[in-house]
Amino acid sequence: HENYLLARETPFGRIVGQVTPHFVTRQIFCGAGKVGCELPGVPPDHVPYQLSQRADFFEEEVGLETTLKRPIVNTRDEPHCDAQRYRRLHVIVGDANMSEVATYLKVGTTAIVLAMIEDDVLGDEWALGNPVAGIRQVSHDPTLTRTITLRDGTRATAIEVQWGLLERARKYEQSHGLTAVGETVGRDVLARWEQVLTGLEHDVDTVAGWVDWVAKRRLVEGYAARHDLAPATPRLKAIDLQYHDLRAHKGLAARAGLELLVDRADVVRAMTEPPTTTRAYFRGRCLAKYPGEIVAANWDSMVFDVGREPLRRVPMMEPLRGTAEHVARLIDESDSAVELLDRLGS
Repeated sequence: HENYLLARETPFGRIVGQVTPHFVTRQIFCGAGKVGCELPGVPPDHVPYQLSQRADFFEEEVGLETTLKRPIVNTRDEPHCDAQRYRRLHVIVGDANMSEVATYLKVGTTAIVLAMIEDDVLGDEWALGNPVAGIRQVSHDPTLTRTITLRDGTRATAIEVQWGLLERARKYEQSHGLTAVGETVGRDVLARWEQVLTGLEHDVDTVAGWVDWVAKRRLVEGYAARHDLAPATPRLKAIDLQYHDLRAHKGLAARAGLELLVDRADVVRAMTEPPTTTRAYFRGRCLAKYPGEIVAANWDSMVFDVGREPLRRVPMMEPLRGTAEHVARLIDESDSAVELLDRLGS
């Protein structure tokens, strides 16, 4: 699942109507690929391969559920911060990606689309007539040529919708900037967004190093050809699952030639070193320096036991406070939790 922090003042109806076209069509570059189809009544050979693992299971446009009657836009709203200022958009429509580039684009493009919605510059040009039917139609079409119905009665391919969103994002960059994701990262997301759409439009095999469904399909088709297997047979479904196996000696994604964005040493370091630009820095540094004096550590607070009654709670309701810039010196100069709390005035 994905989670995005939005301004509470943004009308939820606008969020639903304007983010749905992106959720329905972004699977062309961040779908993880799937052998077969699980829609009741659909013959196995009708959809031998599709873009998304999850598209078959969405039954509503918007709703609270996550396991039954799954909605494209989920209404679960637990911001774990100041609920008067922020809304948490809980996204369940995405696949389990193995490609780092696909994950990067999935989160980066969605963050930019949501920023445009917050600033009310995206509009309803790409609003869909039937999102539930649309998400399945897009997923069931690896040719990327079928059209879905828009609310105004016209039709467009998923690639056309994504090109339209990218064009709006380019204009947004010029008018508002890309502070929602960071200017440097934002420019890179836009560039890669354009590159992946160009590749998908002209030759999908050129983006096999970025897009999971393309990389997985090559493995599945190669195995099927070598063993003369019919589409969607159990052995091919096993290949599908093995693509996602995280064990180095078992997983097939590692053999698919996927581009890496993150150095392995950075991954290992991030397991113990928190990011410096969010409240995670304060939480992580405190846990490392004062482990015996911490009773609880949560998203929005930390509770200390420093030998005094009562326990002392430090609220962390603002996600962008408690950063290295704010508290690194305080923590460095505090030999104990009680000294830190006294400095904080808690």
